[in-house]
Amino acid sequence: MKNSARKWLTLLIPLLIGVGIIYYQYTTLTSDQIDKIKISFQKANYNYIYLSLVIAILGHWFRAYRWKFALNHLGYQSQFKNDFLTVCISYLVNLSIPRSGEISRAALLKKYENIPFDKAFGTIVAERIVDLMLFFIFVIIGFILQFDTLYKFLLSKDITLHSILYFSLIGIVLFVVFILIWIYAEWSIIKKLKKKLSGLTEGIMSVYHMEKKWWYILHSFLIWICYLAMFYVAIFALEETVNIPFDVVIMGFIFGSLAVGFTNGGIGAYPLAVSLIFVLYGIPEDVGTAFGYLVWVSQTLLTIVLGLICYLLLPILNRK
Repeated sequence: MKNSARKWLTLLIPLLIGVGIIYYQYTTLTSDQIDKIKISFQKANYNYIYLSLVIAILGHWFRAYRWKFALNHLGYQSQFKNDFLTVCISYLVNLSIPRSGEISRAALLKKYENIPFDKAFGTIVAERIVDLMLFFIFVIIGFILQFDTLYKFLLSKDITLHSILYFSLIGIVLFVVFILIWIYAEWSIIKKLKKKLSGLTEGIMSVYHMEKKWWYILHSFLIWICYLAMFYVAIFALEETVNIPFDVVIMGFIFGSLAVGFTNGGIGAYPLAVSLIFVLYGIPEDVGTAFGYLVWVSQTLLTIVLGLICYLLLPILNRK
């Protein structure tokens, strides 16, 4: 009963937050701004949106192909069609419960390729670690390019550099303590966790030891280049966003990506984050909001349609 309640809360809380953000945006915008957003949707050049969706699919392709390097290193040969289909399905599942798609991806590969769940899931966790590192590279680049603007914004909100460094230091110390406990502690609970996560650890370490790790890393970069490109291409869909500088695009991409983790698929949070960043750089709120919703709606529709198609195709293409 408790597990069922927890699952429902995990699903509903991010969804309610997203709906709440949409309601907040709607009530804070003036009728004139809402009319301008509607006009932006009507006048948008959707050829660039379609191109953005094609780039997104290419990113899925690179993700599926990258997965093969890790699985092959563990001694498993999977069919690329199943890798690609399960990747697309995982994005769809993530719209319900954030990060649940990784579990479904490993489970589907166990069903159709008979690859052990813990090892497949371990390679997926390894992907997330690599993705997180690459995302931090974008964050570092973006913050270096826009340090002055962001620092002035934080000062206006009474957030000092000293407080940021203080909390960052606390976070680093806690992380180091956790790693040391995990490596050296002889506690029974740690030993049990290590035993249960042995397959998971093997999947994570597969990146470091795999023969084609540089190909793996190359495809990781290609995935994130696709993510940035599909965001960048979309700015040409609106006349008001065509001349946005590339460094501002990077900041919008960074905060939009962060927002996806707060609600189901970024509902509400994604357009709000993008519009707030654009406003910071002098772009009207209605334009930033229209752009955010244009990107979010198109990408979400792609995720739903492509995920459902792949879900239907998976058992059909694996008939024996």
